[in-house]
Amino acid sequence: MTSKPEQFTIGRLSKQTDCNIETIRYYERISLLPQPPRTSGGHRLYDHDHLKRLNFIRRSRELGFTLEEIRKMLEVVDGEPSTCEEVKIITVAHLNDVRQKIKDLRNMEKVLKEMAAQCDGSTVPECPIIDTLFQEK
Repeated sequence: MTSKPEQFTIGRLSKQTDCNIETIRYYERISLLPQPPRTSGGHRLYDHDHLKRLNFIRRSRELGFTLEEIRKMLEVVDGEPSTCEEVKIITVAHLNDVRQKIKDLRNMEKVLKEMAAQCDGSTVPECPIIDTLFQEK
């Protein structure tokens, strides 16, 4: 006896991937997630490949990849004329962006720390933090 591959409703897929139903539909509309077959009543039926792909998309988004970067990486999965080298290029570029953001955040932290240190929290009408924010670069 052969068993039928497991199928999921959109609600179950949403719960298993912790992905909003509207987000799943959006990924289908922009062709990141293939359209699933539908029942005679029009309900979508997803399979394990949809689940894996949606988990890939979600994890990639958590790491900050753009939808276009994810699309390019999925081309490798889908057998398009893309290479693992292209995935590495995308990843390294993204890593460089993350490093720049970290550098920017550290600079912001330093400035905010300096501003906060100038304020004694008194009730005088002048506030060093407000004054600093009004200064031009």
